[in-house]
Amino acid sequence: MPFGLSGNNTPNISPFSSRPGTPKFKDVVLDVMRNMKHEKDSEAHQIFRQSAGHAPKGVRILPETVNPEEETVPGIQHPGSTGVIYCSERAIANGFSYTAQHEWANLGQGAPEVGPIPNAPERPKTIQMPEDSLEYAPTTGVKALREAVANLYNVTYRQNKASQYTYENVCIVPGGRSGLSRVAAVIGDVYTSYQIPDYTAYDQVLSAFKRLVPVPTALDPSNKYRLDIQQTKKDIATQGLAVILASNPRNPTGQVIKGNDLKELVALGREGSTVILDEFYSWYIYPDNEKDIGKSISSAEYVEDVNQDAVIIVDGLTKNWRLPGWRVCWVIGPKNLVTALSQSGSFLDGGANHPLQLAAIPLLDPTHARNERIALQKHFKIKRDHVLARLKDLHLDVDVPPHATFYIWLNLEKLPAPLNNGLTFFEELLKEQTIVIPGIFFDINPSHRRNLFNSPCHHFVRLSFGPPIEDLDKGIDAIARVLKKAKKEGMRAFGHSYKKSIDEPINLASKTVDQV
Repeated sequence: MPFGLSGNNTPNISPFSSRPGTPKFKDVVLDVMRNMKHEKDSEAHQIFRQSAGHAPKGVRILPETVNPEEETVPGIQHPGSTGVIYCSERAIANGFSYTAQHEWANLGQGAPEVGPIPNAPERPKTIQMPEDSLEYAPTTGVKALREAVANLYNVTYRQNKASQYTYENVCIVPGGRSGLSRVAAVIGDVYTSYQIPDYTAYDQVLSAFKRLVPVPTALDPSNKYRLDIQQTKKDIATQGLAVILASNPRNPTGQVIKGNDLKELVALGREGSTVILDEFYSWYIYPDNEKDIGKSISSAEYVEDVNQDAVIIVDGLTKNWRLPGWRVCWVIGPKNLVTALSQSGSFLDGGANHPLQLAAIPLLDPTHARNERIALQKHFKIKRDHVLARLKDLHLDVDVPPHATFYIWLNLEKLPAPLNNGLTFFEELLKEQTIVIPGIFFDINPSHRRNLFNSPCHHFVRLSFGPPIEDLDKGIDAIARVLKKAKKEGMRAFGHSYKKSIDEPINLASKTVDQV
């Protein structure tokens, strides 16, 4: 039995006792934290597990509880939220508001800043809505936009190639997750390879679409999270993998599959496997050589036959054009894939916004797109370097610095417990009005069976340098305050007293040691 606990799991000491020789409440807290080896010992982890859809499946880690709000509709199961949604909900419980978000630093957001940046084309300010656009758009999208997408990829990646994309190779979808869901809905009963860490929504996709049998591959940080293509080929042969799902550039690590590795990965689509590449950060590339500014990455460069190679590309206006609110994205692949996506879209989402599809057409002009890329890469490279420098000043060196995306995969392992795990670090930053994303959300674990303390992502957080630079500084300042507090006061102040709702006051004296 842990020190200071009676048989009924309540402290047998007064929480703030000052009698000589009697440990104070915070001393007991500190003793518990030092010996944390399981998620049941951590308040931050218990809050996560008690959130709808995040309870472990098939194994008893925490005592079973019944949430009346989840039991009101028979047969309904919560699938669990993505990392950004969970973290936003926890921030709201701590006072965050979308109407007053300027008071907070949101380094968790998976979106770039949407305002003007130096030397970029003017931001769209008005949308024309001709009467025809008030009708439903086709589930595959407006033909003129599909043609514009195909042309952009041909000009950017497929010049002088015999096989060219046409509008029949493009399906317009209302967001990247919608595109992934449409694709998942048309895949049969197959083994699907994915990597850890990777984009959080893959967890929900692999959980919701039961015909996909998930097969994980843990990427090695000592190898800079490189996807080993030769090992992938062996896994295809020995495990019967039929589908390979990956983000590229890589969320959250900021790495990128390129050159011969990307060429060999695409070649798997001619050898009996389907390769699905989420390329939403394809413009966020930070070359060392100035002459390479403006170049981007896509598997489209290595596709030989656009209708025979089983390579599926998901991208859109969300990240590269910095228009996340438009929800205009696309899936590119063989023609017979697009006809299947039209069918799945008819019952999943019904199609993308018609007026915004029309408004997107001029943005796909290759010259306009290149100007956007150049401005974006220069601006976000400055922000990346600024955040890395500030983290270094705090002695938070980034093991694998990002060469792409707008994320930093920060390892907290060298910090003292409990600040050395992502969930606790996240909860402590909420007290400082700052949001980051705990690393466990990038541990694609569809069954949710793993003890979170055993996750390879447990000691990490993802920091976004998507927001404006003044918000980045506000967030780094908050991290500095947490580290300064740890140095000055020790670890007694951390790992406990977290608010579960905006209406819940923090009452340290009422907490049991089990709750910390």
